[in-house]
Amino acid sequence: MAQLKEVKSTEIVMGRLGCGSDLLEELTKIAAARGIRLGRIEAIGAVQKARVGFYDQQKREYQFHLFDWPLEITNLIGNISLKDGNAFIHAHVTLADKDGKCYGGHLAAGTNVFACEFILETFDGPAFNRRPDEETGLPLWSA
Repeated sequence: MAQLKEVKSTEIVMGRLGCGSDLLEELTKIAAARGIRLGRIEAIGAVQKARVGFYDQQKREYQFHLFDWPLEITNLIGNISLKDGNAFIHAHVTLADKDGKCYGGHLAAGTNVFACEFILETFDGPAFNRRPDEETGLPLWSA
């Protein structure tokens, strides 16, 4: 069954992250510092190295892949909600190497920025809180 909430866009912030910073950690710090409980994030740029995950539905655990070379961020899209009362970013990223080969998955800590420009949109409305979902084993939005 779908869970829906009506929200309204309240603010859009644009910025860039510093070279060498951890992409997920920096975006999370920004969301937390601004008190964001509900929002969306997108970004482009490049990373020095990346760590992305793939959720194994049978084992109910993430498998992580480390790409220890420079890559372009061709797309990063995600949302901001609350987990254990704190700002939580769930984002997926697509990365391309020098030959145009793409890699993607769940953005994980350990992805270091070379250059990154982001857009963060906040919403006003009832927050989505992440709670363990028995069917999937994932911390999903709960009404």
